[in-house]
Amino acid sequence: MTTQTTQQSSFAPISEDTREALIKSPEYILEDQDLMRALIAANERAMGSNIVDLRGIAMERLEARLDRLEDTHRSVIAAAYDNLAGMNIIHRAVLRMLDPADFEVFMRDLGGEVAQILRVDCVRLVLESQQDEQSAAIEKLGDVLVTAPKGFSDRYIGRSREAGGPGVVLRQVQDQDQKLYGDTGFWIRSEAILRLDLGEGRLPGLLVLGAEDPHQFKSGQGTDLLGFFGGVFERAMRRWLA
Repeated sequence: MTTQTTQQSSFAPISEDTREALIKSPEYILEDQDLMRALIAANERAMGSNIVDLRGIAMERLEARLDRLEDTHRSVIAAAYDNLAGMNIIHRAVLRMLDPADFEVFMRDLGGEVAQILRVDCVRLVLESQQDEQSAAIEKLGDVLVTAPKGFSDRYIGRSREAGGPGVVLRQVQDQDQKLYGDTGFWIRSEAILRLDLGEGRLPGLLVLGAEDPHQFKSGQGTDLLGFFGGVFERAMRRWLA
């Protein structure tokens, strides 16, 4: 009897006003997740360890599923925002790339404003050529344009397009190619390589986007937007070369 009285007196009684308010509006308790968990836990303790509360187990599982759904929902929204941001960047870069009416300005913008819009540290246009040395006209166009011997594109990527090689390659870089990047002032750690089909009778080329951030470009990322950018770029190059 004494023990029961001590246990009862250890809990502070609820005031009449609070009790009436909870009875009048019980949704306050139902909407408070922490309070509901505490009530369920108290109920399980009162039933003892030999009784399994299937309703409580079901509620825990439903709560876990709801948490997973909320996490998935947030991930989908974040991915949608990232995709929209990436699409806006590509659209801005394409519009800027189509502005110049002179090829020298086109090449200068490619390594300047277009690179800034794309948020990359270095842009290189690689054109395969039968000649090993760059002509004075090519050198006049700046560091963005690099000539390379026939077959360089397939060797640099590691797989030919005829053998099923991809049109866009994203990868991390350990040792940057000196012929490609030269003395840029940047230490390239990841790159996006876009194959270019410059038209019938012309050797292929590459558009290489380099970044110091090793995680900016890596395998497994989506390539649709970069593929679209590469398609626009190669069509613009065909007009210039014509």
